[in-house]
Amino acid sequence: MILEKVNYPEDLKPLNIKDKEILAKEIREKILEIVSETGGHLASNLGVVELTIALHSVFNTPLDKIIWDVGHQSYVHKILTGRKNKLSTLRKMDGIAGFPKACESVYDNFNTGHSSTSISVGLGMARARDIKGENHKVIAVIGDGALTGGMALEALNDVGSSNTNMIVILNDNEMSISKNVGGISMMLSKLRTKSVYVNTSVKGKRIISKIPVVGKKVVKLVQRTKRGIKQLVIPKMYFEDIGFRYLGPVDGHNLEKLEDILKISKEQEGPILIHVLTKKGKGYKPAELNPDKFHSTSKFNKETGEKEAKGKTDYSKVFGEKLVEIAKDNKKIVAITAAMTDGTGLTEFAKKYPNRFFDVGIAEQHAVGLAAGLAKSGLVPVVPLYSSFIQRAYDQLVHDVAIQELPVIICADRAGIVGNDGETHQGLLDLSFTNTIPNFNIMAPKDFNELKQMLEFATDLKKPVMIRYPRGGESISFENLSEIELGKAEILKEGKDIAIIAIGKMVSRAMEVADELKKIGKEACVINARFLKPLDKDCILNNIRDKKCVVTIEDGTIVGGLGSKVEEVIFENRLNIKLEKFAYPDEFVKHGSVNEIEKKYGLDVGSIVECLNSQEKSIKIVNTSC
Repeated sequence: MILEKVNYPEDLKPLNIKDKEILAKEIREKILEIVSETGGHLASNLGVVELTIALHSVFNTPLDKIIWDVGHQSYVHKILTGRKNKLSTLRKMDGIAGFPKACESVYDNFNTGHSSTSISVGLGMARARDIKGENHKVIAVIGDGALTGGMALEALNDVGSSNTNMIVILNDNEMSISKNVGGISMMLSKLRTKSVYVNTSVKGKRIISKIPVVGKKVVKLVQRTKRGIKQLVIPKMYFEDIGFRYLGPVDGHNLEKLEDILKISKEQEGPILIHVLTKKGKGYKPAELNPDKFHSTSKFNKETGEKEAKGKTDYSKVFGEKLVEIAKDNKKIVAITAAMTDGTGLTEFAKKYPNRFFDVGIAEQHAVGLAAGLAKSGLVPVVPLYSSFIQRAYDQLVHDVAIQELPVIICADRAGIVGNDGETHQGLLDLSFTNTIPNFNIMAPKDFNELKQMLEFATDLKKPVMIRYPRGGESISFENLSEIELGKAEILKEGKDIAIIAIGKMVSRAMEVADELKKIGKEACVINARFLKPLDKDCILNNIRDKKCVVTIEDGTIVGGLGSKVEEVIFENRLNIKLEKFAYPDEFVKHGSVNEIEKKYGLDVGSIVECLNSQEKSIKIVNTSC
């Protein structure tokens, strides 16, 4: 096997194209073998095998800097940069990350995990290189879906006018997670279909330039003619118009053509954009046919493509079904997604109410701004976003929604620990940063039924609302349902010794803790906070005054969440009560399974009970660093 002999980029240099084609096949087989066992991002990695081999063959990494946008397509890069034998630990606790991590390898130049950042970062590195008088290449690899992100467009504008030597590789597979939408996607479609007019002629230019006397004149004439043809066929030659030299489109699975165009780009001055056409899931038929299903996948049977764990009902599905039900009677309800129709449970809504559904692409800021405009015009917009992506639209939550108290409903999906995707995807900050926004109401359901209640309540509230819920299913389905009232908590269990206040997913954890404490002779009152904002201070005060200890449990950061709010209540009322706050520490939590992470940070039932049963005055929190 050729892969056995390839450990670092320098091992690629002696290989011929045929050897590299064999290597590409072997890498696909290895990725398929590993990801079918560990889960992870499959389709995107299968699509960039040849591109990654070509990049490391042509450029001199790690001196030359490659920045992977999002970074979920970096498995091939990791295989070729000394981590081939660690791939089986992918996304496992203490194993290698599913995204680039600078602490993991000198070949990982920048930590990534969210889209649309690579061009900005790359330009920063290129300008730093120039200031320091260094001489190396900077290459940003970005997908066509990520170009819908405003940050990418802002960066393209800056790079194009900068005249800085930098290469942007547009990995165009016509997909982000869901099918791409919008004007950028339409523009790229035109570029693909008219490739005969836009393929580079740099090689021809080099040959003609050498003709004595007339060579350079001929080149200039050809360039003017070619540009005129391009403007006729594609009137909006966006990239060249803003200052890039456009090369491509090129077949992203043809190693010889890829290496040729990359070598050409090395010789050019100024900003270069290389348009590479790839196929998501390349080489594995189930992923080619269903790239969205294999974007991020759990363990599956590699022979059939079937997932071994059958899908169960989860919060996203419950949300989607309930929204469809409510929208049937309430014609004012509209739904917005940022390229996550299926992931956030909106597939059925999109089918049933296409005129009230908007997929804006990877553009969370625009999604919330759009929602504000819809709300201002009398509609009720519902915007489900992954918790870790909501932070990208913080200014819109403040400036466009909260100041005007517009009835925009933000649904924070994947809130709390999500596990194997690590720091960039853990949804630990949403309670804290939305808690600082005036006029904002924050709720979290304890189970599926309470999510349904909260969604109904929110659509009638006529105020800015965030409902947060975790990835996956419920731990306990509570039988008794009390009516949702703004800023009102509910008492789930009476007890004279300890008061446990929890929110969202952790309410069921609180009930389990109370049951375990009862076994050792301690009676706990359990309060479902329901609302972080407005917090039910009266309910809390009435149920903690006579307790020996107050406990808060939440699936978020210890800074600025439920524990902090309860601590304020205790301080404001000058109560002499011991408070134990169970939450994640003020740090970024790395990858691992949800159960492993909860145990590591003392948020599993056993750890909480042990802590409360001890005589220690404070919670021990594990501190780790990447």
